[in-house]
Amino acid sequence: MADIAEDVADGIRWLADWDQWFAGLTFARGIGPDELAARLGALPGVRPGPLGALDAWSMVTETVDGDGVARVGRWGGWSFAVEHGLPAGAERLAEVSRGGVEAVHLDPQPDHPPKQFAYARDGELVCCFGLGEECWRGGHRPDFLLPELIAAGILTPDGACARPPGEPDADRDRRTLAVVERRFGLSLPRHLIADTPLPAYVTCTR
Repeated sequence: MADIAEDVADGIRWLADWDQWFAGLTFARGIGPDELAARLGALPGVRPGPLGALDAWSMVTETVDGDGVARVGRWGGWSFAVEHGLPAGAERLAEVSRGGVEAVHLDPQPDHPPKQFAYARDGELVCCFGLGEECWRGGHRPDFLLPELIAAGILTPDGACARPPGEPDADRDRRTLAVVERRFGLSLPRHLIADTPLPAYVTCTR
């Protein structure tokens, strides 16, 4: 396992090589961690206390179907939520970003690849795509990251796939995560997801 200094230096690219990335990640710039939890649908008054990853997963199994557990904190100028269970950020990202806030969601999709990226700002889903499927982009501005994806050799200038045939999945994911990391200045040490007890909330997507 890479040490903390390496995790910080690597931003979020290390996620591509971590076989325990099962939790969704939502980042928000412009609000604090507690407000991020509220916008993700935190149930009022349900504060189980600081939880590590294993305790959060155990709590997910005890919640009503459709609920999840979000562990929140702040790192590198962004608030973040580690979303165990059903990731509310996948459905609520535009709501998270209202009022001039920026929000990024990364969903590992372990049971239904590929991993997913989405970016919202000021109440609007700006762009989204699957890692490895960048040629199929959604959102109100699907070409928002096109210059960066072209510069990284992921897409051609006309938006078609430029990846080499047979590119390993980890290399594929790492290149796209590097684009996202640089564009938004994201960094999140591994220990915050894997080991650190963080303030936690039960969230509901309904």
